[in-house]
Amino acid sequence: MHSVLLVDDDCDSLSALKFVFEVHNYHVVVAEHGGAALTEVKKHLPDLVVTDMEMPEVDGIELCRRLKCLPALVSVPVILVSGGQPPPDVPVAWDAFLPKPVDFYQLLATTEQLPVVRLKPAEWP
Repeated sequence: MHSVLLVDDDCDSLSALKFVFEVHNYHVVVAEHGGAALTEVKKHLPDLVVTDMEMPEVDGIELCRRLKCLPALVSVPVILVSGGQPPPDVPVAWDAFLPKPVDFYQLLATTEQLPVVRLKPAEWP
């Protein structure tokens, strides 16, 4: 079973995403902002991260940057979602971008196209 870390400060969005992934047999871990997500990846290494862009504390762009700086997570695919567009002057540290409201069929299709890397516990952060 693959695992996904969902990160969003909007409870309704988080619940909807959680439902979609659970229906498709993913183990789901949730975090309400980027800081909480960084704590969660130390406990449960995900196979995929789906994060909102605009959040308090650590936003989605900064979360993507930090995840890609961790050796154990550099290969874990990240999908950034947002109602807006990422700033054009920011280096891309995510593997896919989807606009909000998220089309769940497009999300699942995007997820299936991304490489899922299974790491051994010794490789975890």
